[in-house]
Amino acid sequence: MPELPEVEALREFLDEHLAGRVVERVLPLAVSVLKTYDPPLSALEGQPAGATARHGKFLAIRIGELHLVTHLARAGWLRWQDTLPDRPPRPGKGPLALRVALEGGGGFDLTEAGTQKRLAVYVVRGPEEVPGIARLGPDPLAVGFDRDAFAALLAGERRQIKGVLRDQSVIAGIGNAYSDEILHAAKVSPFKLAASFDEEQVTHLYEAVRGTLREAVERAHGVAAGNLKAEKKSGLRVHGRDGEPCPVCGDTVRSVSFADSSLQYCPTCQTGGKPLADRRLSRLLK
Repeated sequence: MPELPEVEALREFLDEHLAGRVVERVLPLAVSVLKTYDPPLSALEGQPAGATARHGKFLAIRIGELHLVTHLARAGWLRWQDTLPDRPPRPGKGPLALRVALEGGGGFDLTEAGTQKRLAVYVVRGPEEVPGIARLGPDPLAVGFDRDAFAALLAGERRQIKGVLRDQSVIAGIGNAYSDEILHAAKVSPFKLAASFDEEQVTHLYEAVRGTLREAVERAHGVAAGNLKAEKKSGLRVHGRDGEPCPVCGDTVRSVSFADSSLQYCPTCQTGGKPLADRRLSRLLK
């Protein structure tokens, strides 16, 4: 799933390649992708593209007086093409969900692999009209997101810290992968209760949030859209690396599986050497 660093890199890419170009056609190719109907997609045609903004994991492209907003969900992606195929795409065939063709040639496709169709596209007069954006918490890389603001979010939270970091209404833009990376950097168990952090632990976790995301954004800066997935994977220390050695201590990275996802962690770095039980089978080992 694209998270804050990858979506930020896509925003930069679109600002460089799309801004100033005129939209010729917008072709919806998957019934499930379009979440709004007024204004229609056709209202974007003939209009110039402006700046692209990021709201958490949402991209909002200004086109004329409207905004084309997308959330790539778990398996979605944006594919830029300098030259689009001459033959129009066939609806319902393959991963292609929506195509934006530009005057003078080229454009981009929104694609989604797999059978769980969650990629979403909205045409709105303002990004705040998208319910998912209206519910977002603060951006963790925003200038005003300081240590005290972060501490206030954790205060009274009885949930496990892994879930809190992934909750978009608490903090915008962090998903499964970077929450694993942040907790590894902070040397914190993913199941530690958010409200149980002392002042020093809050500071350490805050620094891990900002540092991990900033490093990922810097790695992704200037990377072509088609290479961002590989860049993300190459920079991850524990997420997706079950069974591999921890790059910090050498212990074996372990995994906990859930119904539709999994987390990875290092027992030595994060849980005092104790492995966490797979929650499909038993409770957390005490």
